Amino acid sequence: MSAKIRLYVEHPLGAGQTVPLDRDQAHYLFGVMRQAVGGHISLFNGRDGEWRAEIAEANKRTGVLLCQEQSRPLMLPPDLWLLFAPIKKTRTDFIVEKAAEMGAARIMPVQTEFTNSDRIRQDRLQAHAVEAAEQCGGTYVPEVDELQKLARVLDHWPEDRQLMFCDEGEVGAALALATEEQAKAPWAILIGPEGGFSEGERKRLHALPQSHVVSLGPRILRADTAAVAALTVWQQRYGDWQ
Repeated sequence: MSAKIRLYVEHPLGAGQTVPLDRDQAHYLFGVMRQAVGGHISLFNGRDGEWRAEIAEANKRTGVLLCQEQSRPLMLPPDLWLLFAPIKKTRTDFIVEKAAEMGAARIMPVQTEFTNSDRIRQDRLQAHAVEAAEQCGGTYVPEVDELQKLARVLDHWPEDRQLMFCDEGEVGAALALATEEQAKAPWAILIGPEGGFSEGERKRLHALPQSHVVSLGPRILRADTAAVAALTVWQQRYGDWQ
């Protein structure tokens, strides 16, 4: 049985394993959540599944947890990347959080020709992915990459990875059925910036052999809305929502 409080840790997990807490974790458990010795929480690290742990030591700055039993095995998401152009801070945070909740395995901010933001705080976005996994019951935390130029990413695009290219210029284009081999392949989703893709980018993406062009409806969606819509479409067609 899982405890109500879930905490992501970097430490290995296993029966009888002790897990030391850092200052922030101790403050959260004992200062904010008012937990005490003898209480139980759930732990996960993205590798060993979820474990029920007992609080063995507790003080304001440190603490120790003791793993007792595995409450849930590791559940890996589909091999799906989400590529998106960063937007305003809170809406970029939203995209990362929803991508983690909805089963992206890797989150890749990319800089396009019309991207408004030329920098991100990768560590802060990774922390949002961790918080999302803690809240949604996931046992895996997607990696959030540093910002990369879209052109460079495409220069090194893997031959076996299919790309769902969400093109606002293709209104009414439904996601075409992939072959059985393509459906089982690794995938990625690309969401453009608020200003859309440039003509050069669109031509290159349309020409990419692995590209599957799709419209997300007759209305132009905000980037954060588009990310959720695209993840939903892909998960229902090829992911683990089937």
